[in-house]
Amino acid sequence: MHERSSVTELANALRADLNRYSPGGKLPSSRTLVERYRVSPVTVSRALARLTAEGLVTTRPGAGAFRATARTGQPAPGDTSWQEVTLSADTAAEPVPRAVDASGVLVTLAAPPPGVIEFNGGYLHPALQPEQAMAAALARAGRRPGAWGRPPVDGLPELRDWFARGIADTCTAAEVLVTAGGQSALTTALRALAPPGAPVLVESPTYPGMLAIARAAGLRPVPVPVDADGVRPELLAAAFRASGAKVFVCQPLFQNPTGAVLSAARRPEVLRIARAAGAFVVEDDFVRRLVHEDAGPPPRPLAADDPDGVVVHVCSLTKATSPSLRVAALAARGPVLERLRAIHVVDTFFVPRPFQEAALELVGSAAWNRHLRSLSAELRSRRTAMTAALRTALPELALPYVPAGGYHLWLRLPDGADEQAVVSAALRAGVAVAPGRPYFSAEPPAAHLRLSFAAVAGAGEITEGVRRLRTACDEALGSLG
Repeated sequence: MHERSSVTELANALRADLNRYSPGGKLPSSRTLVERYRVSPVTVSRALARLTAEGLVTTRPGAGAFRATARTGQPAPGDTSWQEVTLSADTAAEPVPRAVDASGVLVTLAAPPPGVIEFNGGYLHPALQPEQAMAAALARAGRRPGAWGRPPVDGLPELRDWFARGIADTCTAAEVLVTAGGQSALTTALRALAPPGAPVLVESPTYPGMLAIARAAGLRPVPVPVDADGVRPELLAAAFRASGAKVFVCQPLFQNPTGAVLSAARRPEVLRIARAAGAFVVEDDFVRRLVHEDAGPPPRPLAADDPDGVVVHVCSLTKATSPSLRVAALAARGPVLERLRAIHVVDTFFVPRPFQEAALELVGSAAWNRHLRSLSAELRSRRTAMTAALRTALPELALPYVPAGGYHLWLRLPDGADEQAVVSAALRAGVAVAPGRPYFSAEPPAAHLRLSFAAVAGAGEITEGVRRLRTACDEALGSLG
């Protein structure tokens, strides 16, 4: 059984049994719980920790776990209503509201309830993660001399060099900063490149986490539509002229959520347009290591064709490994690098050295290339399974583009469909899907869903998830028939 499900199920069972014990009464020992529920000691420890966090259980080192006693004499709650005025104040110094809507991000981070198939996940299922290789890398890293000391603020030189070689032949370690994941790198880039209140051009649709970063920094996202060949250059040029923006954020390879790849003809156009506008292009190269087995060689990063420092490049190990291996790179050329470095240092100081050492051990091992080959084959298989199931069971959901990389499909609902009704019905049917609305910075042209095939256990779960989605669509879209 999946460890996360085991913990949830054990916590639920222990919670239901708590009434058998008086307040302060001792629960069975961990060894007894392991034998009774046939789970691992780690599962028992995590389940008890969950109940402790809920205030239902207390633990005493060396003594065991006990039912918590009811709290009495709780102080009266304070009055925090004043914060609404302070947080929403619109001043001349900050004309753009900085309220942050993280709902689009939380959809892909929140674990669905037990029994619900996870089509909304943004990371690899544990079965696809190189868990043994990561564990071995972490163990080796922990034994390295100085592994627990303070690293260079820019990152370990060997790791920066490894990232640089994957970006471009002309990129050097001196042009790379190691960051705590791609989200951190994007946050640093946007804060460095645009002042509060400034416009920033974004693909439409685009990654909700990037929209949240922009709005949290007081920036104004301006949408530029994409099609199957990526962002449309004529609309990009028009958006630069109309807005005066000095930053464009894009995902040229297997764009999230459409899966589009910026075409060879458009790549130089995008760089030329940005250079003419005196603007930076933030290239979020987030899934380069998730190319499917049946794809040809992917195009080089935009940064590889940029001698003038137009591109600020972001890439990460996280998507190809584990959500907890938050090690990424931010690469730039010219004076902007110093500003990026300063903001990175102020925000985080540095990425913990054990993580950097473990990343080096992982990518330098023979297991790394084996993992990438296995992952490439499995993602192709899952994409094929989901595509076939959708076309058979849900032909009314338009699938205009089937990507050869990444981990998700982008579906358009029929005209007039209530997107949220479909999402809610799907959850009732036992499958979690991501709504399309959070991927648009302005009014969406239609209702959409994003379905992930990487966060599930395998092809069987994909087939069952699509069957459940069929049930949900029958409920939510019946009136459209």
